[in-house]
Order: sequence, then structure tokens, then C-alpha cells
Amino acid sequence: MNLSIIMGRLTSDPNVKYSGSDNSMAVAKFCVAVDRRGKNAEGADFINCVAFSRKAEFAEKYLHKGTKVLVTGHILTGSYTNKDGVKVYTTEIACDDIEFAESKSANSGNNSGNNDAPKANDGFVNIPQQMDLPFMNIPEDVESELPFSPPSR
Repeated sequence: MNLSIIMGRLTSDPNVKYSGSDNSMAVAKFCVAVDRRGKNAEGADFINCVAFSRKAEFAEKYLHKGTKVLVTGHILTGSYTNKDGVKVYTTEIACDDIEFAESKSANSGNNSGNNDAPKANDGFVNIPQQMDLPFMNIPEDVESELPFSPPSR
């Protein structure tokens, strides 16, 4: 299985080019800085990504340097010979899905002043504890009324 999932920030605006054929297709290339995890991890890894067609157009329109994204895709490897005759090997993630990993206001550092609204934090939404959620109260003895036996705890 070839599956890659990364989350990080774009190091620059996507570089978008269009193929010269009759069915012109957009190709976007960008780099995502992914923080290392672990006790002694320092720095970041810089992962090259490529998006095609509609995903490339999305990247061109909405992504820019510093945007925090979640990229799901598969690893592509390849090689080419540069102008000096040296064989260069490439590795990049071909994007199957690109999602924003934080809200627009968190990315721009702009807070609208509404402290009660859930805020995006590293891709997860925090729900305030005092928020009244519309859950139904279930009586403790409901298991005796079920038409099947629930698994033992």
C-alpha cells in the first residue's frame, strides 16, 4: 500500500503550470514543512508535493506561503538526467486530497473577538466544556429493556 499523510505549512506559494496540449491540465508543485515529532526531534522535514488538474487549480487559488494543510496522497519516485549529464532522483507526494488544517482567522492571526466559537487548533476543533449539547439522557436500567444482550463490560 502506498499512502502518505502529512500536515504542515507551505514554504512558498504553489508553482502552477499548464500543459500545452489541447486538453490543458494544471500541475501545481509546492513544498510542505512538516515538524518532526518525538522527544529529541528538532526542526522540520521539507516534503515536495505535486497536484494535478482540479487539485492543482485549488492549490493555485487558495494556498499560499504559510498555509497549514493536511495532504493525503501517494509517493511518486522518478529520475531524470540534468543538463550536466548527472542522473537526479526525485521523490514527491502526488496529492489525492488537500485540506486546510486550521481556520482562516488562525492562519492570518486575526481573531474576530468571538471567544465562545470553536477554534481550529492543529487541525482539531475544541468545543467549550460549558457548551449545552443536545444529547438525550439515557436511563441506567435501559439494558434490561433491550431485545438483545449487550456485551459485558
